[in-house]
Amino acid sequence: QVQLVESGGGLVQAGGSLRLSCAASGRTFGNYAMGWFRQAPGKERQFVATINTSSGNTYYADSVKGRFTISRDNAKNTVYLQTDSLKPEDTAVYYCAAGPFGLATMRGWRTGYNYWGQGTQVTVSS
Repeated sequence: QVQLVESGGGLVQAGGSLRLSCAASGRTFGNYAMGWFRQAPGKERQFVATINTSSGNTYYADSVKGRFTISRDNAKNTVYLQTDSLKPEDTAVYYCAAGPFGLATMRGWRTGYNYWGQGTQVTVSS
């Protein structure tokens, strides 16, 4: 059974940083796309960043480019999202997701991802 478990969320002041982790288990994620999405109250879930587990290639939403960094540790089956220069508008539940590598996943389309975690709350105060 595949499980994605997020951790690292919390409350931080604007300008601060958090490091989110996503631990994957239940299968090998070779040549997969591991991504992060977020959902604020009353809004749709939106793409944040994704990484190819084999090549390390990354893709980011424009809203986080230059502030967030996605990385992976294949030995630990874990993906990280380093969030810097946080803004109040970054407040959301952050979800980890996994899907086969391809155009859909590497462009951040939700339909490409078939495994999802339960989410971790990130709250940025002004």
